[in-house]
Order: sequence, then C-alpha cells, then structure tokens
Amino acid sequence: MKKILFFCLTLLLGVVGAASAQSLSPLGVWTDGEKKAQFEIYQCGNKLCGKIISLTEPNDPKTGKPKLDAQNPDPKVRNRPLVGLVFMRNFEYDEDNKWDDGKIYKPQNGKTYSCYIKMLKQNTMEVKGYIGFSLIGESQIWTRIK
Repeated sequence: MKKILFFCLTLLLGVVGAASAQSLSPLGVWTDGEKKAQFEIYQCGNKLCGKIISLTEPNDPKTGKPKLDAQNPDPKVRNRPLVGLVFMRNFEYDEDNKWDDGKIYKPQNGKTYSCYIKMLKQNTMEVKGYIGFSLIGESQIWTRIK
C-alpha cells in the first residue's frame, strides 16, 4: 500500500511539475533591455515567430519618415518599415522552457543569426543570437510588457 501511495504521489508531483514548466510561455509582448522597441512573440503554424510592434524612435530623425530596413542585403526590401517587420522565425520547443532552431534578423546590420529563446521566469527570457555554436554569441534579457 505504501508503494502505491508513493507511486501516486510521485506521479502527481511529476504532472504538476510538467504543467508548471509548460506555463512559462514566451507568447506575448516583450521589450529589450534598453527598452528601444517592443516585440510580439506569436504562434506561426506549429512554431513561434516574432515581429517588431513599436520603436521608441519610430521615425528617422533626418527625414521624419518611418525607419526602414535600410541595411537589408536584399535591395528590394530596404524600403520596408521596421515596425511590423517579422524578424524572428521558426522557433521550436526544445525542452526546459527553451525554444531553439530559430533565426533572428538584426536590422541594424542586415544579418541573420541562429537563435534560441529561453524563459527564465514568467516575465523574463533570454534571447541569444549566434553563428555556428550557441556558446559564442550575443544574449539579451527581455522583459514581458504587462
């Protein structure tokens, strides 16, 4: 009887732990550490994507017009506005509150990097872009906007 009770308790704790781990979702609106922009992470098919939804300085100070994707290597899209730009794609859930195998585009230099996102707490996540191996790269901590 003690073994059955122990097994049931262990199973219950495992289910509660799994549910807790899944509750840390990156879906929603986020800002970077410098609070220069707001991003929306959303479901796109069975993966996650992200787009820029606002900039603290949305217009070019010289022209007064919306900032554009001017550094993009493809000249055909250099005139698209940054607000609304899908810059994160194809993130798949890996494990331990981590979504991996994604790509992140950096409009400041027009380059695309491999990327993962990892929930640290309910309202904070690490976003890491890298080339090749994830040991070397650039990380940011993003904060959820309530």
